[in-house]
Amino acid sequence: MTDTTEQPARRPRIFADLTPLRAYPDYRRLWFGNTVSWIGQGMTALAVSLQVYDITASAFSVGLIGFCSLVPLVVFGLYGGAVADTVDRRKLGLFSAAGSFLLALVLALATFAGAENVGLLYAIVALQAVCFALNAPARSSMIARLLPPEQLPAANALSSMTTTTGALVGPMLGGLIVGWWGYRAAYTVDAVTFTASLYAMWRLPSMLPDRTAEGEVRKRASVTDGLRFLGTRPNLRMTFFTDLCAMVLAHPRALFPVVAVVWYGGDARTTGLLVAAPALGALLGGVFSGWLGRIRRHGLAVLLAVGSWGAAIAVFGLTRHLWLGLLFLALAGCADTVSMVFRNTMLQAAVPDEMRGRLQGVFIVVVAGGPRLGDFLAGSVADLTSPAVAVVGGGAACVVAVGLLALTWRGFARYDARDPQP
Repeated sequence: MTDTTEQPARRPRIFADLTPLRAYPDYRRLWFGNTVSWIGQGMTALAVSLQVYDITASAFSVGLIGFCSLVPLVVFGLYGGAVADTVDRRKLGLFSAAGSFLLALVLALATFAGAENVGLLYAIVALQAVCFALNAPARSSMIARLLPPEQLPAANALSSMTTTTGALVGPMLGGLIVGWWGYRAAYTVDAVTFTASLYAMWRLPSMLPDRTAEGEVRKRASVTDGLRFLGTRPNLRMTFFTDLCAMVLAHPRALFPVVAVVWYGGDARTTGLLVAAPALGALLGGVFSGWLGRIRRHGLAVLLAVGSWGAAIAVFGLTRHLWLGLLFLALAGCADTVSMVFRNTMLQAAVPDEMRGRLQGVFIVVVAGGPRLGDFLAGSVADLTSPAVAVVGGGAACVVAVGLLALTWRGFARYDARDPQP
């Protein structure tokens, strides 16, 4: 009896660990609902961009869509985390998902009515970002309550597959649906897909945060308290610092249109391949993530993964062969998945339940703002020097910065998942 139960544990695992989906029905419903809704959101994001361009014929107007979503994400990200640490997280997730569903429905109805108003599209995009900023901290902080600690790396690997699948499949389906049946069909499908998220939230148990801290009951969570908590927890701070190294210093996405033409003599299709390569690598990193559950030194794994991202970006900047460049971008995406899995696991396992929402709110701000700062930095350096200097220098700077962080906070590399210390 003992031999038969131990044998599977010794068998090396290559593909993603599906135990959280098989053994935990609440998590399975949450994951399925998120996956379906992410694909729908990817469809709508592309459809809105196409519709704004159809109405205005202005690339600047299309670029404003990102600004309309960024500001609410940054402003309401921290606030949403505080709310998630105050109220029933299931209800917050349910109400915010319902808000997203209604906004998708408004988009569909407005398109059926023939309304072509860019201001309306901007307003809906901004409100959708508000709903996401409220929903994401609640949803992320639930996972640690639905699963045992040893299943968190596997769950976060599965979550990475959700986001990358949405980023890859959503826009592709959105383009096909808009091309075949128009914007109204894309927005209608998005509204329908949100019902999966609503159903998942509806079936979850009530999840009030543990608001007991040092023997006192907190009636209202404070954003300031969350930031103060983060300021005194070096391991948690390092999860954000390392991510910023990758996203700000070594994020060449804004240069892909230039790189496609200047380096590879390509066109818009080449740019599409460059954009898709890191996402495909991230997806493959999630698919082949079975080995991540055996890693205990999560801090060291984050340092190596972020350093690998920077190194892969630097080598990408040196190559002038398209398929070799795509390979290194895919490797960077795979490293990003590894980093994301362990950073999220640390935020879930080493943070007390009463603080999880606020730390997830900070995570949203970093994830939303870091790449935008990276786009600005890469574009500015490329304009002052050259795209090659911006890409290679950014990747090298990321590696150096991570090394300096590791030397400054040596305890981060010793972080052990069996004794999670913030």
